[in-house]
Amino acid sequence: MRGISKAYGPVRVLEQVDFSVTGGEIHALMGENGAGKSTLLKILSGSSVPDSGEILIDGAAVSIRSSGDAASLGIAIIHQELNLIPQMSVADNLFLGREPSRLGVLSRARMRRETAAWLEKVGASHIDPEQQAGTLSIGRQQLVEIATALSKDAKVLIMDEPTASLTEHEIEALFSIVKDLRARGVAVVYVSHRLEEILKLCDRISVLRDGRFVAERPIAQTSFDEIVKMMVGRELRERFPRRAVQPGAVRLKVENLADEGKIRDIGFEVRAGEVLGIAGLIGAGRSEILRTLFGVSRRTAGQVSLDGKPLSVRRPGDAISAGIGFVTEDRKRLGLVQELSVRENTSLVHLEQYARAGVVRPRAERTAVERLIEELRIRTRDPELQVRALSGGNQQKVVFAKWLAKPPRVLLLDEPTRGVDVGGKFEIYQIINSLTAGGTSIVMVSSELPEVLQMSDRILVMREGRAAGIFDARDTSQEQIMRAATEGLRI
Repeated sequence: MRGISKAYGPVRVLEQVDFSVTGGEIHALMGENGAGKSTLLKILSGSSVPDSGEILIDGAAVSIRSSGDAASLGIAIIHQELNLIPQMSVADNLFLGREPSRLGVLSRARMRRETAAWLEKVGASHIDPEQQAGTLSIGRQQLVEIATALSKDAKVLIMDEPTASLTEHEIEALFSIVKDLRARGVAVVYVSHRLEEILKLCDRISVLRDGRFVAERPIAQTSFDEIVKMMVGRELRERFPRRAVQPGAVRLKVENLADEGKIRDIGFEVRAGEVLGIAGLIGAGRSEILRTLFGVSRRTAGQVSLDGKPLSVRRPGDAISAGIGFVTEDRKRLGLVQELSVRENTSLVHLEQYARAGVVRPRAERTAVERLIEELRIRTRDPELQVRALSGGNQQKVVFAKWLAKPPRVLLLDEPTRGVDVGGKFEIYQIINSLTAGGTSIVMVSSELPEVLQMSDRILVMREGRAAGIFDARDTSQEQIMRAATEGLRI
């Protein structure tokens, strides 16, 4: 890609960007949220057209004006924001647009057989090819996306945050697949905000900042700190900000919690100002705990109390009224209303705060929203901009902002830094620390073990829908967490 430029109205997203990847190479593309990475990849995969510049494959200039053009040239992409059609089966999604047939008749048996084979290659043989895609967890949907891309036998494979919702075991399996693709001569463009992955997996790195090309380096000749400095334009002294909060009285108490078949016999306490992390493999029941506490899933057994009083939550509105907030792992579909503005999404949960006699006061609403935009450093040129126009990291901050308009007593966080760059993660960690300093209790699910260990006071480890143990984060290692999460399992 040579001299690629792209603007949306007056906003220049890319300016004269050069990027190249060779066959048999894993090339990392990095930058903060909003740096232009996603736009560059959209241009390469045909979902966006550059204003200027050229693309060459094997030395020859090509025109890529649609995803069909990209596919015909051997370019496949695994999107950060999942693109499965939720109402269709896994097999239908995997073969969409290229369904196998015999004499004009669709061959579902072949679709099932080949889908099962591709799922097995990505360590997802437990997924039923006939299962409706929308019923899968985000992590399992991610595995289906990966299997779909691999099935296209691409010459250039773009992987945009492929491990965002995977656990350590699934990540290791994916790395083996990617290394095998490299050995077969496939060019892999790898985007991840997990710098440890980049240093471990990739051969070369290119960095964008504010839509411009900053630098290109062989991985062997760079370091964690240098990459961060290239990305954010400054040094980041500590990845995890220090937190010195002394937890108070028990805020949330859960006893023998069960839902409709995913979790059972779950018990824990969270004190005011405390962070309880939840770790475990995909499908272990981590997210289900949060969904049940928030009233998304039905509680079939157990007791929950808040500040010593019994709590009955039958729907999310009950949880919100009790002072419980929920940052979901799927911000695109469940955390935000994409067609609404930044202002509307931010004020959506607590509109009553800005209303008088049932009528919203625009000035009060806008003042509160602008304060939250400034406090959370949300990068938007206008609060009236549709939230879909923001980068992933800034969308995530808007999800936080809608709960901070009225700080909750308990905030449930499901993968709070999914798809967020290293600078944005630091800012989200600061938000978490600020909330705990104000007495909010945090229950946080994360697939990133360093994040769980560094940001939590205690860690609940889940295994097959049950609690495998609760650990003090200060005296626990990643190996101990993984051992508790997998002991006795066939993986």
